[in-house]
Amino acid sequence: MQKIRIALVGVGKIARDQHIPALLQNPGFELVAAVSLMDEQVGVPHFATVAELLRSAAVVDAVVICTPPQVRFDIARQVLQQGLHVMLEKPPAPRLTEVQALVALAKAQGVALFAAWHCREAAGVEPARQWLASRALQRVNISWKEDVRVWHPGQAWIWQPGGMGVFDPGINALSIITRILPDRLVLRDANLVFPSNCHAPIRAQLSMVSSAGVEVVADLDFEHRGEPCWDIVCESDTATLQLSEGGAVLQIGEQAPVRGPDVEYPRLYRRFAQLVRDCTVDVDTTPLELVADAFLCGRRATAPAFIEDQGISG
Repeated sequence: MQKIRIALVGVGKIARDQHIPALLQNPGFELVAAVSLMDEQVGVPHFATVAELLRSAAVVDAVVICTPPQVRFDIARQVLQQGLHVMLEKPPAPRLTEVQALVALAKAQGVALFAAWHCREAAGVEPARQWLASRALQRVNISWKEDVRVWHPGQAWIWQPGGMGVFDPGINALSIITRILPDRLVLRDANLVFPSNCHAPIRAQLSMVSSAGVEVVADLDFEHRGEPCWDIVCESDTATLQLSEGGAVLQIGEQAPVRGPDVEYPRLYRRFAQLVRDCTVDVDTTPLELVADAFLCGRRATAPAFIEDQGISG
């Protein structure tokens, strides 16, 4: 079977840490080009823009977009119009209308479009979903806290409109919870804290409810010092289930925690290969819908200015 020839757009930390290793270990893909504003050395031809790539003689079947979210729509639209398959890093775009437009374009072109929610592929997520399916769920608590200075140093785009601030990591939790719960979630209330010099929040508290009446609360913090906390605790009628470390570790009741292998991005690429072969679309916007509702309906508070090399006081 012929390999799927991939161009990687955006060669930052996530591309180097996750996408490139997953591509290289999957025999169904071949990395043939990279697009980046910087001449990143990844062992394949480099292009400064997508337009330059499309004008070149490079033979590409699919494009994986790992740029900041604000520019993903224009890039994806260009390559879909050329009949190329597309994988989008999370979130697929900063606007729901953009995602809907890309879905329509992909279907019209008869090509694959994949919104890759990587945390859904963490080792503990599917076992958690299966266990919860037969339990009477009572309450869910999400605690998703990390230090932006550690995980996104110097990345000013994250504080701009569309950068999402604390929802850049927080949407990972929402992608998991919308996968493992058997019922759809509705946002009831949100409190968002914006630094005075930023267009995106640094902290957020969400109150949600499932269609079955289960309360789901989320505490998101992008200025958490110390070890990160990526935990989801689900209280049921028989036991408590906890997903920690972003879904990598699963504990049910008094059983010992089970840590699974790091399989998120290899699983994403296996799924993308199938979508390319079938020329189908897999785009779930439910995590992004909850974020959009939080921005639409949430209460807003202002914190002192965010400064990269020091904490926010007060």
